[in-house]
Amino acid sequence: MIRTPQALIPYMLLCAFVAAGALWRLSADAGVTGPAVGIVSIGGPFSLIDQDGAPKSDKDFLGRYALVYFGYTNCPDVCPTTLAMMADALDRLGAKSQRVAPVFVTIDPARDTPKVLKQYLAAFGRRFVGLTGSPSAIAAVEHEYRVYAERHPLPGGYAMDHSGEIYLIGPDGKLVAFYDTGIDSKALAEDLGKRL
Repeated sequence: MIRTPQALIPYMLLCAFVAAGALWRLSADAGVTGPAVGIVSIGGPFSLIDQDGAPKSDKDFLGRYALVYFGYTNCPDVCPTTLAMMADALDRLGAKSQRVAPVFVTIDPARDTPKVLKQYLAAFGRRFVGLTGSPSAIAAVEHEYRVYAERHPLPGGYAMDHSGEIYLIGPDGKLVAFYDTGIDSKALAEDLGKRL
């Protein structure tokens, strides 16, 4: 049996840390904005209904960027705060914002009808596209985007627990970046401006 001398252990640990740092730096240089291990496919085809009751699919957003957020209209805090932040970031972009479609996909299709989405999104500006559909259609989109969403019972009703990433989908329909909802509008606008 081969034994490693005790004196070499610190050097082996140092080599491991250097290698990990090099890999992290390479991922940063490649534009990876979140943790990544292996290749994960995020996004994909969908067929839903917008806030005007018109059919919308992923193909309707090809040719421009889509800033996609999953949430629900009865959310008391994170969802409206995130949508307001997205709206402010797009305002900061000025004319460049025309190249970005802000998209809100409900995770609560039982309550978020097209009419409800239209009234809700009016508070964040006219540019937002709200999407809903059947429970199975929403579940399929959640699966494509790796979104966690689960009903949480409350006295007299329910709330929705859900993940909170904002996805930037490129003009080719593929994921470009994702952002945590903790990002502020200035930082989001600056990152979007570099990518547009």
